[in-house]
Amino acid sequence: MFSPQGQSLINYNTFGIDVHADSFSTVSNLADVQAAMAFSNESGKKLRVLGGGSNILLTKNLKDLIIHNAFMGIETVSETDENITLKIGAGENWHHTVLHCVGCGYAGLENLSLIPGNVGASPIQNIGAYGVEVKDRITEVETIDLQTGEVNVFANEECKFAYRDSIFKSVFPGRYMVKSVSFRLDKTNHKLLTHYGSIAEELQAMGIENPTIKDLSNAVIAIRQSKLPDPKKLGNSGSFFKNPIVSSETAKTLLTSFPEAPNYPAGNHVKLAAGWLIEQCGWKGKVVGHCGVHAKQALVLVNYGGATGQEIYDLSTDVLASVKAKFGIDLEREVNVW
Repeated sequence: MFSPQGQSLINYNTFGIDVHADSFSTVSNLADVQAAMAFSNESGKKLRVLGGGSNILLTKNLKDLIIHNAFMGIETVSETDENITLKIGAGENWHHTVLHCVGCGYAGLENLSLIPGNVGASPIQNIGAYGVEVKDRITEVETIDLQTGEVNVFANEECKFAYRDSIFKSVFPGRYMVKSVSFRLDKTNHKLLTHYGSIAEELQAMGIENPTIKDLSNAVIAIRQSKLPDPKKLGNSGSFFKNPIVSSETAKTLLTSFPEAPNYPAGNHVKLAAGWLIEQCGWKGKVVGHCGVHAKQALVLVNYGGATGQEIYDLSTDVLASVKAKFGIDLEREVNVW
């Protein structure tokens, strides 16, 4: 039931930033959202949707109307002997959803294990890890148009997926609230992607020669836990910066001076490793006030306790400036800044 009230958001963002929202309510059905829209129109408060809070940096108290997406449920849309399509509520926890699919023997999402946040953010960001992007498994995204209150369904090709991007992020930011996401997964003939990163090494260390999707998920979890801090223990939003995609000419110039720089083909362009660039600028493990750059992964900014969102934002600005000065490369923040 829509019932707006003042609320601290410290438990609604993985950075653990304590900002106050003047008007906050959890929503779990279309009527709730339409009531929130009416309240927004009457009060003049901007309507913002907050999901798992894993890809957001809160820099100030909010006078907006914040609605917490709690659309839940997992249902089967269609099924054959070879594959199954599941419709999953936007409020479901992403990692728990992946484990559910793995446990049922449904392949396709196992490389995306332990990514923080909820299902609703997955198409907006086109989340990806270890050679897999979620766009490769999404069939459609069910949304609520926050201008009209109508339910709209976007087929995969209509979502305009790109690297960590989609139509919901770049073309219509804030307009559509994700209600559910449908994924087509494999029941048989599992094609495991094990060559990316250190997955093969981790499987070997685990003594596994013929991995199952469960083994692959466990390997990804182990790797992520070894490199990335647990937000429940150390506030963070995972990767704070995007890996830059540059022209072949720019990459060639960089590699002439820094031949050891990690680089990967990306169509007609080249993807560089933002973490490596940041580390070369001396940021890895550096503490600035109450925040800093994680000691094991330079892509991750952390809240060591009591940091404000503005402190973390200022740190990110300094990181961007130093990478630009040293390499001539423009990095972008992956997180949304409020």
